[in-house]
Amino acid sequence: MKKAIIPILYALVFSFGNVLAGNKPLPKDINSIINQLTLEQKARLLVGCTGSDNGLSHMVAGSAGYTFPIDSLGIPSINLADGPVGVRITPVPSNWKYIVYDSLGIPSTDPAENPVSGKSPSPYPIKKYTSYCTCFPSTTALAATWNKDIARLEGNAIGDEARAYGVDIVLTPGINIMRNPLCGRNFEYFSEDPYLSGIMGAAMINGIQDKGIGTSLKHFIANNQQTGKLYNDARISQRALREIYLKGFEICIKNSDPWTVMGSYNKIGGKYTQANPELLQTILRDEWKYNGLIVTDWYKKRDTADQLNGGTDLMMPGEQSQIDEIIAGVKSGRISEATLNKSVKYTLELIFKSISYKNWKYTEAPNLSENAELARSIATEGMVLLKNDNSFLPIPKGTKIALFGATAYKSIAGGTGSSNVNKAHITDISTGLENGGYQLNNRLKGIYTKFVEFQNDLLDKHPQSTDWEKLSYNRTVIPEMDLTKAENTIEQEAKNSDIALIVIGRGSGEESDRRLEGDFYLTPEEKFMIDKVSSQFHALGKKVAVVMNVCGVMEMNSWKEKPDAILLAWFPGQECGDAITDIISGKVNPSGKLPMTFPTDYFDIPSSKNFPMVGETKSGKNFDYTNYEEDIWVGYRYFNTVKQSIVYPFGYGLSYTNFSFSKPKIERKNNKWIANIEVTNTGNVSGKEVVQLYISAPETFIQKPDIELKAFGKTRELKPGESEIIKLQFTDYDIASFDENNSQWLTSKGKYLLSFGSSSNDLKATIPFSIRKDKTWKVNDVLKPVEKVNVMKLSIK
Repeated sequence: MKKAIIPILYALVFSFGNVLAGNKPLPKDINSIINQLTLEQKARLLVGCTGSDNGLSHMVAGSAGYTFPIDSLGIPSINLADGPVGVRITPVPSNWKYIVYDSLGIPSTDPAENPVSGKSPSPYPIKKYTSYCTCFPSTTALAATWNKDIARLEGNAIGDEARAYGVDIVLTPGINIMRNPLCGRNFEYFSEDPYLSGIMGAAMINGIQDKGIGTSLKHFIANNQQTGKLYNDARISQRALREIYLKGFEICIKNSDPWTVMGSYNKIGGKYTQANPELLQTILRDEWKYNGLIVTDWYKKRDTADQLNGGTDLMMPGEQSQIDEIIAGVKSGRISEATLNKSVKYTLELIFKSISYKNWKYTEAPNLSENAELARSIATEGMVLLKNDNSFLPIPKGTKIALFGATAYKSIAGGTGSSNVNKAHITDISTGLENGGYQLNNRLKGIYTKFVEFQNDLLDKHPQSTDWEKLSYNRTVIPEMDLTKAENTIEQEAKNSDIALIVIGRGSGEESDRRLEGDFYLTPEEKFMIDKVSSQFHALGKKVAVVMNVCGVMEMNSWKEKPDAILLAWFPGQECGDAITDIISGKVNPSGKLPMTFPTDYFDIPSSKNFPMVGETKSGKNFDYTNYEEDIWVGYRYFNTVKQSIVYPFGYGLSYTNFSFSKPKIERKNNKWIANIEVTNTGNVSGKEVVQLYISAPETFIQKPDIELKAFGKTRELKPGESEIIKLQFTDYDIASFDENNSQWLTSKGKYLLSFGSSSNDLKATIPFSIRKDKTWKVNDVLKPVEKVNVMKLSIK
């Protein structure tokens, strides 16, 4: 009997299996398959399982969940893995193993025909690897690039890694709105603005799905706080829902086709989002025409019949009780056969698009070194230069640096939770600076190295964990050293160094929201360090820069005047230190722009009146429910309209060069508005600039923000004196407001003003245009809050 040698990848806890020889092609008539399924099989298809290496299926260590396989009908299990900033799977050392199958697909038991040593049959050499993945910068850092092309490239790289390791679906992107800076998960989200969030999210989806790997757009909807998120009822006006919290998802759905959408834990309109037909059926499917699968978020079980009837298709990660509830629901008539079959159909369609269905097999490891360079490039493009007095930055190589801050010596690549990527390394800021040719003062380096090692040992909650776990899941964020009794050390450093560089660090994760004291505000140790280092170095005519290795918005008004330069590096991913050095050295000219507003103080933010404080009583207001009384007035929409003072505006970011905007133009073409602006590099070094297009609407009975972002674009790298015309477009629907009294989108007639800006507070060129008659788009009257929200009324200055 003729035998075929098929190589498969073997690992300690998983194997990447191939479809066995002799299997019939999988049928593609989904209705025919559904008719062949038993009630129990249908129920199991809609509930996650533990995964299997048997038959058609393969397992990937560290995946978040699996669907149920039915080998007799050619239906494999597919796997879903976390991945906001890279594929999250377990890094398992592995190597090729050769298994011989006969023509019936039965493995041979003859050891002579089943080599596992180095004597592999040609042309299949043994390949060893560890399934590490690339940790890209935080989603917020990606948003700060304002570059949808680079977001698609990141998606391509994530898709390549997922495909190489056999991952079918990557659970990303998250595009919830940064309603309040204390949300612990903001680093996983793009922006306070729905347009920027939607466009960048769509680009990432398209990039991943270019590679034949599915995505999961999340968390649908209003996952804007971690405190009480499992039960919280987000009470939001219909207008704010439509214009702010739904709009980013709408833009994303219409500019990409995510294979799945993930529901959030919380309630909307008094019902859990995962069981809310007005949200999942009326809006997502009927209005937006979404035709993919809707999946739950993980682990928090709801009433399964309610979820299916509400529009959710797949329950993850799955448990037997959910299968039992589906079977009982169908038998009792609580779940109709049509509802059941509809969800089964969506599940099968997802499976049949997967790489598992298409006979996935391991070929070669992804190019992690190439992807690391991409991660480094994205990190540099997303860093925001907030301050640079007298062009202090860039700093010449060879400069002797006094490097202050514990985070400089143990840097923060990303946040904790589902976004934690198991990477092979993290380049600390201290290492990156030395790699880049800078001299670190050895005495100070030695002090901090010892301090970090001690604090790491002291605070390590998982001392027995593996090295890769210590690098990712269990990496300790080091608190700042107390220098109050070390003023002499600071004075000596000022004498012995050319400049000072201070690093401020902040961790963040999905386990909790942030605190005000010691998180949003500086700690006492940080205040002292910035104050004393700045004063001692300035006394000797030497300069000071601060690098912020942080999750997001912090209070800066009280200290921003003390250093000469401030670089906001975010969570820059695994290449942290090298990427920061690229900016510090001038190898890369900073071009990042803020995707959110930095307020003067926390209590200037309208949502601060309705946001939970960590440690408060966990019931009632802001826990069981949250009133979004600020309505649409989120971020720059509020601050620009009321002319409230801020520290740094939405869209802000400096460069080592200068740009001018000229020749603004707008025309109507094919029912779209086409706006052009010429951008010229008027400085002395090459650089990129972001063009932000804002619209100001005429006064109507609907109070509108002063300006709203409706398009953006980024130049290529322009040489000194070089120009580029940026072409942006939008439609009448894009500039509509939601009229909740009539359940319709409304673009009012009248005169509008288009502004091209480099931030929401720096509008470089304006041009008027007119809408001749009112235009409306009727939608369904749904998702009213259970109690009317007392929305704030603005007093315009």
